[in-house]
Amino acid sequence: MEGDECGRFPPEPSEGKSQRGSVASSVTRAQDVLVYLVGDSAVHLCVEGVGCVSVQELGHSVREALHIPDSAMDVFSFWLCSPLLELQLKPKHQPYKLCRQWQDLLYRFTEASEEDIAQDEPSLQYRRNVFYPKSKELQIEDEGVLRLLYDEARVNILAGRFPCDPETWMGLGALSFALELGIGVDDQKATAALREKKLISFLPAHVSGGGGGLFSTLRGKGGRQAELEHNLLEEYRKISTSGSTPLAPTQRLRQYLSTCHSLPYYGCAFFSGEIDKPAQGILHRAGRKAVNVGISLEGVYVMDVKEKHVLLGLRFSELSWDHSYPEGEGDSHILWIEFDGEEAGTPVNKLLKIYSKQAELMSGLIEFCVELRSAAEGGMTTETDGDVGPSHQPAGQAGGSGGEGNGRRGKLRRQSSVVCSRVHTLNTISYVDNGKEIKRLKPKRAASFFTRQAQPPTYSAVQVQESLEQR
Repeated sequence: MEGDECGRFPPEPSEGKSQRGSVASSVTRAQDVLVYLVGDSAVHLCVEGVGCVSVQELGHSVREALHIPDSAMDVFSFWLCSPLLELQLKPKHQPYKLCRQWQDLLYRFTEASEEDIAQDEPSLQYRRNVFYPKSKELQIEDEGVLRLLYDEARVNILAGRFPCDPETWMGLGALSFALELGIGVDDQKATAALREKKLISFLPAHVSGGGGGLFSTLRGKGGRQAELEHNLLEEYRKISTSGSTPLAPTQRLRQYLSTCHSLPYYGCAFFSGEIDKPAQGILHRAGRKAVNVGISLEGVYVMDVKEKHVLLGLRFSELSWDHSYPEGEGDSHILWIEFDGEEAGTPVNKLLKIYSKQAELMSGLIEFCVELRSAAEGGMTTETDGDVGPSHQPAGQAGGSGGEGNGRRGKLRRQSSVVCSRVHTLNTISYVDNGKEIKRLKPKRAASFFTRQAQPPTYSAVQVQESLEQR
């Protein structure tokens, strides 16, 4: 997500309450600043007046240190990141001042405890710009820029943030192995190198067992690890023997990124939230499921944090959205996603509720991306000038519900791939609009647990007595 203008964030604590240093004390003296790259490296800068330096000014210094050409200045952006919150900054933002407001932002946009908030500290990172079009990435020739993009994509693959099918993560793992080891290495040396670096360096943690836990212990490392090693080395051999002329590193990097581009959520900003689980069992007990919500220039993707697969993926032309604020104590911010579906052969509208304190931010980012696409369709470019960001409005100004384009939205295609939507697993509100009143589709009471019938229940339309938001 991108942070809004400094003045729109909650006001800074008073001098008596704040335990952080004064901005004035940092205006004139030079201070060391670490700008982290995705991975373990960082750019060390000595900055004069760090308290007032802007992202735009820092950007020039970082690009100079990393030898990034001016033609690629829009590829990356500055982010303030911690385990609790990620914010993409605008060129006019002053990172030091935003750091001083970090606890206020955590209280506003996360459900973290006071203890976690007190201990949390953001880092300034140089990462891919959410608003940089994927189509332009593969036109980049500079190896250093491609390497930075590759490093970030690889981290997201290994962390399971980009769900993908086995053939995809195995192929990407082999490409990473080839980039690190080179090609043409004999089997014995390749096997030794793989075991030294470990599978977790090339395959997602939830696949290679890097996540640990009881399940990893019970299944053991033997058979599973040996199978993954064998398959990865096989893919590596295919890369080594394919083609008469070895590919240059830039071509390998571009090949990795091109594969990642096939994942619809590549380039997304990610948010945390929860959705309702479908009622289960005799007592119809339900709960909530943790999800990641990815938003890009192309659409919205809701992913299961635990199972590492997509629950719902929609392009902007396939959805409408809105954001509602809590109405009482204990209520949540909600991002409402509406899309077309089907119930027992009847076309219906479906509503998915995403509970999250970041719903306001998600709504603003969706609105801005829709505006960018509308501008592009009107003959304007989708590039931003750096001074425009998503309209993450404060309370009372969060904008817009609505879908992109006119007419009925396209229906979703469902497959077995982890990349495709699993609408049937979602607990959604289904309704139809007959032109006079909105009617909700509700299943007839099913047969008793003891006298269940073989045929599935049918559906009938019933009039909704209360607002959908209250349901």
